[in-house]
Amino acid sequence: MKKFALVLVVLSGLFAGGTSAQMVTKFGDNVSTLDGIMKAYYDVVTIKKGEKASFERDSLLHYPKVTVGISSQRKDGTMAMRYMSLKEYHRLSDPYLEQNGFYEKEISRRVEQFGSICHVWSTYESRNEPGGKITDRGINSVELFYDGTRFWIMGWFFDSERKDNPIPKEYLPQ
Repeated sequence: MKKFALVLVVLSGLFAGGTSAQMVTKFGDNVSTLDGIMKAYYDVVTIKKGEKASFERDSLLHYPKVTVGISSQRKDGTMAMRYMSLKEYHRLSDPYLEQNGFYEKEISRRVEQFGSICHVWSTYESRNEPGGKITDRGINSVELFYDGTRFWIMGWFFDSERKDNPIPKEYLPQ
């Protein structure tokens, strides 16, 4: 049933785009271009304090059964990767986002593409309110697949900037 619903959303996106051949989700996200899907990728995690993230909207950007990961440093200094489903990510992160608000934006991007596959190194900065103090910076590693009509996020992983892990200057705005 979920696959049928997704097909309907995809088809409605085709018709919503008119003659411009844009693939647009029911939330208005243009997934037919790399710029469009990356904009949606950041828009979907921007949550006003007290509001809830939209798992449905986010899932329409991602390939079914996608996995995502969070890299972090343990107290002993070793690194860990928390690898999970998109649904699990929302279950873990949504309470924090709702309580604190979260505004993340892309500040720089490097793209490598071959045929239908694409890798994006997307440098970000995060805040708890628009124009507020930067609370975090880092790099999202986003894997995408272009099916000839639209981009699908196949997975993403990120690591945050730390004193021992500064963002290299080639990944910062020029």
